[in-house]
Amino acid sequence: MRLLLFTQALDTNDPILSVYHQWIAEFAKHFEFITVICLKKGAYNLPGNVRVLSLGKEEDKNRLGYMVRFYKYIFIEKYDSVFIHMNQEYILLGGIFWKILGKKIYMWRNHHAGSVLTDIAVAFCTRVFCTSKFSYTAKYRKTIIMPVGVDTDFFVRKQEIIKIPHSILFLSRIAPVKKPHIFIEALKLLRARGINFKANIYGDSLDRDREYHGDLKKKVKEAGLSDSVVFYDGIPNSETVRAYNSHEIFVNLSSSGMYDKTIFEAMACETLTLATNKNLEELVPQSFIAQEDDAENIALQLEKLLAFPLIEKMTWGTELRRIAVGRHSLRELGNKLATLVS
Repeated sequence: MRLLLFTQALDTNDPILSVYHQWIAEFAKHFEFITVICLKKGAYNLPGNVRVLSLGKEEDKNRLGYMVRFYKYIFIEKYDSVFIHMNQEYILLGGIFWKILGKKIYMWRNHHAGSVLTDIAVAFCTRVFCTSKFSYTAKYRKTIIMPVGVDTDFFVRKQEIIKIPHSILFLSRIAPVKKPHIFIEALKLLRARGINFKANIYGDSLDRDREYHGDLKKKVKEAGLSDSVVFYDGIPNSETVRAYNSHEIFVNLSSSGMYDKTIFEAMACETLTLATNKNLEELVPQSFIAQEDDAENIALQLEKLLAFPLIEKMTWGTELRRIAVGRHSLRELGNKLATLVS
């Protein structure tokens, strides 16, 4: 089986997308050959049965150049099936040609939002994959719910890294959809109750969210939280394991339709994880789930987790790792995907 795989960027130094380098390395174990086509190419180190082609964004090529390369690649490269990661636009551009050529099309799309264009893209697909039952794409009969796909051999508890007492980590792209503003509101409530904590926020913002990012920093200063809340730039996925290991609690406030991988990366590092994701209701106790968009409830849940005795934090950390390894490992995802695509 030779696979043509489309992804947004392939770069081990990318703070957001570097995680998919691990995915492709795992998928390479299951396919004869993989041709990766990305919009932007950076640093990578992949097995010999993986070829990487770029549409040219790293060289500032214009959109016409992207389109020319796209059609050149899909007609020249040798492959049996097509796997599209998140970007339905590639199916809208190439779907009819792949159908004519007899290529099966598979799309991975996990997001709460969608449109009639998503519906059209899905019509071309043999199967659709997502991780959340609340994803827009979960409604289709051809959709299969998949493991999130975390490298649990890499994301582990590092005993040499001491967890900062009463520490809380928020690690994400800085954007309204990730809801760091609600996190800050919850921290303000904790401070009002006299709860001791140290919160670190890691992440970069896109150009459209620069003002939002700046406003968050202003809110922290105006709330008198500057001594307890620190902002850091985004870091590559390969460096996040240290961040998880150095904090007692990780917080994720994304909607249930997204099911961020960071939830299970943190769990795999035996870090207590608080999320507002309803998918977790089947996996973890209510202590680790907060109500979506409810700063008061998030603050209450954080207060409870911060008050856990050390031995209880360690016990629950071990249990959360067991869940991540058993249900959402990258190895499990690779095996399942190879079976379904083959």
